[in-house]
Amino acid sequence: MTGRMIDSMNTPLPVVLAGARGHGRWHVENIRRLQELGLVRLAGVCELTPLTEAELDGLGTPEQSADFGALLDSTGARIAVICTPIPTHTDLALTAAERGVHLLLEKPPAPSYAEFRRMADGVEAAGVVCQIGFQSLGSHALPAIRELVAEGAIGRLVGLGGAGAWVRDEDYFRRAPWAGKRRLNGVDVIDGALTNPLAHAVATALALGGSTRAEDVTGIETELLRANAIESDDTSCVRISTAQGHPVTVAATLCAERADEPYVLVHGSTGRITFWYKQDRVLLQRAGHGPEEFEHGRTDLLENLVAHLTTGADLLVPPDATGAFMKVVEAIRTAPDPAPLPDTAWHRVPGENRRVVPGIDGLVAASADTLSLYSELGAPWALHAAHLSKEVSTR
Repeated sequence: MTGRMIDSMNTPLPVVLAGARGHGRWHVENIRRLQELGLVRLAGVCELTPLTEAELDGLGTPEQSADFGALLDSTGARIAVICTPIPTHTDLALTAAERGVHLLLEKPPAPSYAEFRRMADGVEAAGVVCQIGFQSLGSHALPAIRELVAEGAIGRLVGLGGAGAWVRDEDYFRRAPWAGKRRLNGVDVIDGALTNPLAHAVATALALGGSTRAEDVTGIETELLRANAIESDDTSCVRISTAQGHPVTVAATLCAERADEPYVLVHGSTGRITFWYKQDRVLLQRAGHGPEEFEHGRTDLLENLVAHLTTGADLLVPPDATGAFMKVVEAIRTAPDPAPLPDTAWHRVPGENRRVVPGIDGLVAASADTLSLYSELGAPWALHAAHLSKEVSTR
């Protein structure tokens, strides 16, 4: 990984946060935690509306500005955390890189493969370090699962299936002008179930299968649908062919009957491993043994970036480790627009302002269990999407 190591005596490292509300509030809390540990110092906040004293409680009085580049210059930031709308990621990342500022860039890193390459190539040319914010890839369960597979605990690796059944009300798709959009003012956004809220399911399944780089992906089939009145998909599945020879399928919905913990299933010839990636929890089931459950720790990605810069620790999620995920984003971007589900395939939940697709919870689980697409599982509303998916491929 490129980038000059910073003398560890220079900690706490000054950090600028771009995007401190919405999901950015999580980063505010995390920076507060790391500031208390003496690892970082919040030097600046880039927001259109400045944070209040209450929002900055315990973080001192960082400089605030809506001008990201000027803020980086005036604060002497060494790290920028970027948690802004998806279409802004590349330009903001390059603004930081040009100033020699290292990066934690929220997922998805970009709305298209071309924008991803522009970002990754620019960061590399500038000689700075960029960590992509797939927090699940910091789980200690990943190396543990890879070791189990390598030891033959579940026999030969057959494939991997991801499942995400989530509940989101209609206001979720109005949380920002870009929410639920494929494009906005002619610019790609690609805010779909698989590319944003459940992107971790895709990235984690690819990582567990050892298919993280762009060249590891040899083909992609998509079935993109929507129950909500949006442009992007809220109920979708994808099957990824890999150079390693084992398929990766991921099924996702934001219209579940009941919210469930997302997970990845690692299928072997003599057993399987279930990984609930938000909980860092692993279940091993194999022939001739009783089920075994393990809980693992997790390395925070900003903390890992600081350790990389100060002690030379390995960076967990460099841009190239998300190339395969970005190939999936690109396939979804170039696919035909998501097919609207017929009115008979969904209903509103009284008093909850959300749309539900009856039976989708079981279909999501069945997809991960059998490595099948919705249309192959007999969902009648998926047949039209299956027809469209024939037109989608990745070279």
